[in-house]
Amino acid sequence: MEMISAIVYQLTRNLSIEEIKESGFDKYYVDHTTALWPQAAGGIPFNACEFQSKGDVITDLFEDLAAEQKARTTYDNILRLIKDPEICDPIRFLRQREIVHFQRFGEALRIVQEHLDSKNFYAFNPEFDQSKCK
Repeated sequence: MEMISAIVYQLTRNLSIEEIKESGFDKYYVDHTTALWPQAAGGIPFNACEFQSKGDVITDLFEDLAAEQKARTTYDNILRLIKDPEICDPIRFLRQREIVHFQRFGEALRIVQEHLDSKNFYAFNPEFDQSKCK
């Protein structure tokens, strides 16, 4: 978040009111000036519903894997649209970090699956259904 905030700040700090209007940034500016307000590209504000947690290690690790891939795809899309090296270099760093996180979550998932007594880990919650694990 800090890196994205710094990029947004650099892009918006010297905008004139005319540039703000011409870019379509005026509605955002009315509510937030040029401060970072986390939202999807479509304008939907960020909220805690973006995070998913079920208390099932298998489910939660798959959610983590999906989140990393969604972030990587977002960075890929940004890199297709932006060519400024001052923006692209940190975005490439963030993209690479998502790839590493995806790999680590995948390793964690494999470790969890290997340590379950039952290999049918999709049929129960290993956190609570211990009798089915044996």
